[in-house]
Amino acid sequence: MMRGRSDGGLKKRLIASVCVVALFVCFLFMYYGSSSQGASALEYGRSLRKLGSSYLSGDDDNGDTKQDDSVANAEDSLVVAKSFPVCDDRHSEIIPCLDRNFIYQMRLKLDLSLMEHYERHCPPPERRFNCLIPPPSGYKVPIKWPKSRDEVWKANIPHTHLAKEKSDQNWMVEKGEKISFPGGGTHFHYGADKYIASIANMLNFSNDVLNDEGRLRTVLDVGCGVASFGAYLLASDIMTMSLAPNDVHQNQIQFALERGIPAYLGVLGTKRLPYPSRSFEFAHCSRCRIDWLQRDGLLLLELDRVLRPGGYFAYSSPEAYAQDEENLKIWKEMSALVERMCWRIAVKRNQTVVWEKPLSNDCYLEREPGTQPPLCRSDADPDAVAGVSMEACITPYSKHDHKTKGSGLAPWPARLTSSPPRLADFGYSTDMFEKDTELWKQQVDSYWNLMSSKVKSNTVRNIMDMKAHMGSFAAALKDKDVWVMNVVSPDGPNTLKLIYDRGLIGTNHNWCEAFSTYPRTYDLLHAWSIFSDIKSKGCSAEDLLIEMDRILRPTGFVIIRDKQSVVESIKKYLQALHWETVASEKVNTSSELDQDSEDGENNVVFIVQKKLWLTSESLRDSE
Repeated sequence: MMRGRSDGGLKKRLIASVCVVALFVCFLFMYYGSSSQGASALEYGRSLRKLGSSYLSGDDDNGDTKQDDSVANAEDSLVVAKSFPVCDDRHSEIIPCLDRNFIYQMRLKLDLSLMEHYERHCPPPERRFNCLIPPPSGYKVPIKWPKSRDEVWKANIPHTHLAKEKSDQNWMVEKGEKISFPGGGTHFHYGADKYIASIANMLNFSNDVLNDEGRLRTVLDVGCGVASFGAYLLASDIMTMSLAPNDVHQNQIQFALERGIPAYLGVLGTKRLPYPSRSFEFAHCSRCRIDWLQRDGLLLLELDRVLRPGGYFAYSSPEAYAQDEENLKIWKEMSALVERMCWRIAVKRNQTVVWEKPLSNDCYLEREPGTQPPLCRSDADPDAVAGVSMEACITPYSKHDHKTKGSGLAPWPARLTSSPPRLADFGYSTDMFEKDTELWKQQVDSYWNLMSSKVKSNTVRNIMDMKAHMGSFAAALKDKDVWVMNVVSPDGPNTLKLIYDRGLIGTNHNWCEAFSTYPRTYDLLHAWSIFSDIKSKGCSAEDLLIEMDRILRPTGFVIIRDKQSVVESIKKYLQALHWETVASEKVNTSSELDQDSEDGENNVVFIVQKKLWLTSESLRDSE
């Protein structure tokens, strides 16, 4: 009887073994049978999240991305030193420091009327995600620029709420598998291009071009929608920081970045915007639904802080033209406020008013004693932004700007390579600036040579320099059809103002935390000694790698320039991240960019590319 049970168990084990072998053969067939069919998408089964993976074929709808057959090397083996699970599909659009679920779970006491719930609230280390963010069902490699300005894949951002809500304003339109952008907005239904030309005409700019022959280069668009205003300014060599919160207008900044338009998630709440003083020549609000009179004009004074001497604020809103009692009251109070701020009406026509800031401190000094708002304290730093609360005061100009009656900046494009007036704030010389510009020009040429087999003229569009310093990396990319988000750490010299003075854009950020952007929004990340920097702060390299993977688009690139020991430690994570090596090159230790290397350790340029992978659920849904 016992023997009989044993024989039955043996048969069951034999059948189970045969099934396992059969499944393994099927796995091998799927793996090797599909590897030659174009661009690869990596499938995750729920039970294989941590240990296993298999390749399934997938098509790149743009026809631009193909995996080399040679990538099936040792990096693709199933035995790895490190591995990461895949986050649940509902987290495919997670922004860790702008996550309202986290706010609810932690029961943070925030003032909703002050928009504090749209400001950054980062989880502590023990609550951070340690998993990879999956793409949504049916995700495709993004459409390339410049075609992407006008259309994106609907599957990549499966939100059509705005297309329905704003159907009469031409924000966006559903067209089969795509979402198109006719260029409309809440105030410019018939196209941003016509609206922009009308503003230039109002200001009597040459040929109705808003760049004013290169004198107007940087723009802040507050409450930007899907950023069509900034999109159409690019043709005039104007760089716009399109700003909006992650609010009821679902994914507006995500749409902007998917289109290849510079944009950033932010809000005029209680903290200063992450930009230095005197960064923008022009600010714009088209029905941005902001109460500019609240808190003694605090939000308008923050706008004043970031505007340059003689800068403009274009305001298209019912308050500027409506004749009902409520709007007339708002207009009267707003007009009185900006007059006390020494702004003047440059022009007012139809439904738009354009105010202009003074060129010097003269008007401020001539105000009656006790006039509100007051001038900010003389010891206040107008460029400090990290975690700094806004103040209801006027930021006076520096002695240089007051004396020169303006910012003293050259017109674009000469501005890019001209020594910025604020260079002296850091004790930097013109010679240092010019040398830095030339060094990075050489390095960028070298990077593109290393990536030549992978990168075509339209392969990358959205680029981030994670440690921008003076912005010379971005300056070296001027002749490429790209834009760069220049990031400067709050812990070092606040060189972001030099970047803006060069006609570039950027933001302030600490890489021990998650960046304020949606997943899959950048094509290339440049990480110059970032891993060494965060190690010195006691922050996690694993957390940073997961964050970089979150914001990097599938098929996107990472250029890591760091110590060889740091790069070697990063290589252990490549398979877990589904990144593959593109190129690696030792850097001459005599290079001035790499002189901080300790003990003569070589620095390395290490370039990787992120693979396109999908969860098994995504594949089933797309089928």
